[in-house]
Amino acid sequence: MNVSFCCPHCDQGVRLHFSATDTELGCPHCGHAIAIPAGSIAGERVNRCVVCPSTDLFLRKDFPQRLGVGIVTVGIVGSCITWAMSEITLTFAILFATALIDVVLYLIVPDALMCYRCGAMYRQSEGTGHEPFNLETHERYRQQAARMAGPAR
Repeated sequence: MNVSFCCPHCDQGVRLHFSATDTELGCPHCGHAIAIPAGSIAGERVNRCVVCPSTDLFLRKDFPQRLGVGIVTVGIVGSCITWAMSEITLTFAILFATALIDVVLYLIVPDALMCYRCGAMYRQSEGTGHEPFNLETHERYRQQAARMAGPAR
């Protein structure tokens, strides 16, 4: 398994390989060590975040969202151009090709786990037992971060 996270000490991006037998993660930039809580990893399954104390993780596709939006945007722009040129068949061919690319990517791209609180991403882990993204849980953590960063009263 590996984890990508932002080091809480130096704010540098870190990507490390780890296993269930490891007891800590070390930042290669600043040397800060993060202790892995007992019971957070069972075999190949991550039960809780090893970077922060959160137990809320969600499943998502390990695919860059900007690239996905770019593919859809190219499909929309291409179909609009062909629609304006009155090429109805080509318009629908572009739309169906874009949808086909989306389905193929959905089927071949593996899942990854992400932490709502710190944004750590776990790859090559068993994602069973975790739910997909939940906006209510995300909003709870976003509001908590906003309250913590807000001005003191």
